[in-house]
Amino acid sequence: MKMDMSQYLDVFLEESKEHLESLNQRLLELEKDSGNIAALNEIFRAAHTLKGMSSTMGFDDLADLTHHMENVLSDLKEGILAVDSNVVDVIFKCFDRIQFMIDSIESKGSGAMDNSDLIAVLENIKTGNYDEAAAAVEQELTLPARLGKDADDYQESFTFNEYDITVLKEAVSRGFTIFNVKIAVDQGCLMKSVRAFMVFKAVEEDGEIIKSLPSAQDLDEGKFDSNFEIFLITRITAEILEKRLSGISEISVLRIREINVDSITAGQGKQIPGNTGSQPQSSADTADNPRTHKVKQTVRVDIDRLDNLMNLVGELVMHKGRLEQIGFSRKINELNETIEQIDRISTDLQAVVMKVRMVPIEQVFNRFPRMVRDLARDLNKEVDFLIEGKETELDRTVIDEIGDPLVHLLRNAIDHGLESSQERIKNGKNSKGTVMLRARHEGNNVYIEVEDDGAGIDTARVIEKAVEKGMLAAREADQLSREEAIELLFSPGFSTASNVTDVSGRGVGLDVVKTKIESLSGEIFVDSKPGSGTRFRIKLPLTLAIIQALMVSVRDEIYAVPLSSVDETTMITAGDIKMVQSQEVIMLRGSVLPLYRLAHLLDTKGSAAAEEMYVVVVRKAERQIGLVVDSLIGQQEIVIKSLGRLLTGIPGLAGAIVAGDGNVRLILDITTLF
Repeated sequence: MKMDMSQYLDVFLEESKEHLESLNQRLLELEKDSGNIAALNEIFRAAHTLKGMSSTMGFDDLADLTHHMENVLSDLKEGILAVDSNVVDVIFKCFDRIQFMIDSIESKGSGAMDNSDLIAVLENIKTGNYDEAAAAVEQELTLPARLGKDADDYQESFTFNEYDITVLKEAVSRGFTIFNVKIAVDQGCLMKSVRAFMVFKAVEEDGEIIKSLPSAQDLDEGKFDSNFEIFLITRITAEILEKRLSGISEISVLRIREINVDSITAGQGKQIPGNTGSQPQSSADTADNPRTHKVKQTVRVDIDRLDNLMNLVGELVMHKGRLEQIGFSRKINELNETIEQIDRISTDLQAVVMKVRMVPIEQVFNRFPRMVRDLARDLNKEVDFLIEGKETELDRTVIDEIGDPLVHLLRNAIDHGLESSQERIKNGKNSKGTVMLRARHEGNNVYIEVEDDGAGIDTARVIEKAVEKGMLAAREADQLSREEAIELLFSPGFSTASNVTDVSGRGVGLDVVKTKIESLSGEIFVDSKPGSGTRFRIKLPLTLAIIQALMVSVRDEIYAVPLSSVDETTMITAGDIKMVQSQEVIMLRGSVLPLYRLAHLLDTKGSAAAEEMYVVVVRKAERQIGLVVDSLIGQQEIVIKSLGRLLTGIPGLAGAIVAGDGNVRLILDITTLF
């Protein structure tokens, strides 16, 4: 009788992803140090375990591929084969294929796939046919993109990486449509590259080409047969697109198909962050300390349960505030004693729940060494990638969202930041560029930095591009400071790249980063020195659920200002206020501070403020403003509640709280208020 293994599928998927993450990390270590026996042993052990799990679950194609991969790894262990770039490239291709099959099992329940191409390459390596193996890798063993319900009739191969997926999702959220277009050039056409250029030109009037098959460079050089394909994002309809392309001589449209972005899977699967326990130990670690190493006992918990627990703790904190209000107003001593006990217990419970939700940022950082390695090879650049502060912990909700912005910043550092090896040598630098990714705690915030030692930001080039794109007039450009010029990089659609490639030039990048960081109540700063490099600093809150806030009254309303945005408070009178170019200001310790009356900004009704007013000095990046309020109520721990679909996205408002008196109070979002 055949045993039903479906009940173990979730465990298989989670453990497979863990093993695959370990395989990628250890192979990168082995590539840097071919004598790293501990890394090789770990790769062999993880591959062997993955083979056994796949076979047990009945995924024979996956088991067969890992079996052939294991044979090559065995020869590496025994010294029959040497660790070189060809071998490493092929094994990485195997990892990508395994990830694709695991994704397929997760989405479809089946991992069936013809892996004969990869198995043949592995056999060539094992028998010593390095030239054939290298040629196969040169031809790029790609993964077929999964494109929804009609994937079965999709013959062509497109590889989508994480960056592509991010760009496509961002485009869809902005109202664009994704099309896959197959185009034929007449057999008798003498200038195929010109026709391909005309297609690109016609499409890019109101769209962007994300991918092409063959590559844009091959099309430009005429290195293709009669057909080619493009993936594009645009706002025009398929009918208009077909009419426009059909108007080009010697060109015919074979197919236009709208693509659902959710059905596209990245070639290198995304590791899913979560509380998945401890990482596998290398054999070297285990051998060095066999007795003193304490094995952590972990339990896998569904993240929805943690969210539910967090909501319940939030409700408890809210009602604790209500009880405190009742005890204070009614002066009930017995109730106050009980409230003190509840306060202590709820604080401890909240601390425990927060700690459970905290996840090491290592789970995000571990995705990047492989991505950096592949991108450096694609761009023919030498890159030394360093990571610091992997143990830094962040709330799970922040961890889930921070990956995509970091992908943008790392690709930006390697493509735009670092110079080519020849250029670096000419400038007296080491031929190998350095990219540093670091994280650290600072108070109630986490700072993540992406730094490179490249050429720095050429502000003259940035301003020139901004003028060229009509983002500012030439007259305004002359008055921009270096800091203001750098801020232009975060404008939607801005790119300094001369040519559109698979890596850059689409104009979808740093604006996406800024939007995402601000949606997480964070900020992003840029430091750049010409010739020395660039550093992007991201400031994020530890958690988005329960925060410290300053409660202020404005007319007849009470608002909460997140304490992380508050620099200080001060009291002023009407006589302290001066007017500079129709703007109210005060002098604060020798500096001019612009004032904004919160009652006017929020159109708050009620009686006017008294002669004495309070100013809450808030900061965004390097800028400060003073918010004029009627009075300061005090600091309070608040549980953020969403405003709901209808009110989401209102500038200046981050959410709401239910106060101790049962009334709803709004939380100010200082970032968008600026």
